[in-house]
Amino acid sequence: NRRVWADLDGYPDGICLDAEGAAWYADVPNKRCVRVREGGEVLQTVTVDRGCFACMLGGTDRKTLFILAAEWRGFEHMVSDARTGQVFSVEAPAPGIGWP
Repeated sequence: NRRVWADLDGYPDGICLDAEGAAWYADVPNKRCVRVREGGEVLQTVTVDRGCFACMLGGTDRKTLFILAAEWRGFEHMVSDARTGQVFSVEAPAPGIGWP
């Protein structure tokens, strides 16, 4: 039963789900993580200064959104020694659900 859960304006990469039925997705070129509900309504956006590649809810109460991010200028500019990766964390409104 494949179907479209949400039409999104960004470029979803890594995703995780929360206990309220929403999904967080990492959006590399737009330098953000976005929380959406089924149908595509944007509930929250976290913007950082580099591309977001992955996100996961964790911490003791599972309400910390961890964001893995790095500078991104496209495949043609990839350099193995750039070392721009960072892990950001922000408080999320709902805990994570399931296992990674």
